[in-house]
Amino acid sequence: MSDVRRWLWAIAALVAGMVMLGGATRLTGSGLSITEWNVVTGVFPPLTDAAWLAEFEKYKAIPQYQAINQGMSLADFKFIFFWEWAHRLLGRIVGFAFAIPLAFFWWRGKIGLALRWKLLVLLFLGGLQGTVGWWMVASGLSVRTDVSQYRLAVHLTLACIIFVALVWVATSLLPKHKLGKRGKIFAVVLIVLALLQVFLGAIVAKTNAGLTYNTWPLIDGVFHPKGAQLFLLQPWWRNFFENVLAVQFNHRMTAYLLWFVSLGYVIYQRNRPAQSQAVMLFLLITAQAALGIVTLLLAVPLALGLAHQAGAVVVLAYASYHAARLRNV
Repeated sequence: MSDVRRWLWAIAALVAGMVMLGGATRLTGSGLSITEWNVVTGVFPPLTDAAWLAEFEKYKAIPQYQAINQGMSLADFKFIFFWEWAHRLLGRIVGFAFAIPLAFFWWRGKIGLALRWKLLVLLFLGGLQGTVGWWMVASGLSVRTDVSQYRLAVHLTLACIIFVALVWVATSLLPKHKLGKRGKIFAVVLIVLALLQVFLGAIVAKTNAGLTYNTWPLIDGVFHPKGAQLFLLQPWWRNFFENVLAVQFNHRMTAYLLWFVSLGYVIYQRNRPAQSQAVMLFLLITAQAALGIVTLLLAVPLALGLAHQAGAVVVLAYASYHAARLRNV
């Protein structure tokens, strides 16, 4: 069982790498550089000058090039192509790294019935994630100059759900301990709130809401904007995804909620076996919130934007590990 556990930890690390590489792809504006989804031939980048020119011509036909990048050089195109190609390649590697050992461990009888179902669900989610990734890219190939924020948020959140599930399943295979079950629901709520914050963060990123209202703790000169500003668009639900002020405000408020819930969890676990882990989780969430504030104040430089995304992965990893340890008694 230790071999299965180590394999799952390795896959979780690869998925974390996928999330980070996806962030770099988005922040460098590279996500639409490959305009086709070729499952087999897409493994290799263009290998000749003619092949590079052919790919460049395909990119020139989409709105992003015509409206934003018209006149870019072939060297600049190769730069953005590399990021998207590397992201897709790593996705393929994750798929093979999961499916092939799964078949081997299954064949060797190292996977029990209950674990088999969990791993099959993970395999399905991985395939679904690839489909969602192309669904996201396709949204920016005909009318828009970028991908839909709705689809980006789904793509990133699904990746994080897969990551959480991998960490949870791997942790559940550790030897039993005496941490106790108390606070399990509390710990799961923290994971759900962290995933919600990831979803909202993706909306912030794709609407460029982080490049506006670069002050804290006030936003547009107030702590809480007026309802008329937050619900400017009709129908009302569009404001959660398209109104830049509302998008950033929701991300801030959810961050506060997550921080206070994590503080409450520390108080709940006081003088209990899980206290030290609760404190560590609170400190990680506090550090992530502080990093988010600095990133906002500096108008999201590339390095800080990636660091903030990495911080979210770290919080999810530890929250999932902790919650699974509470379960494994």
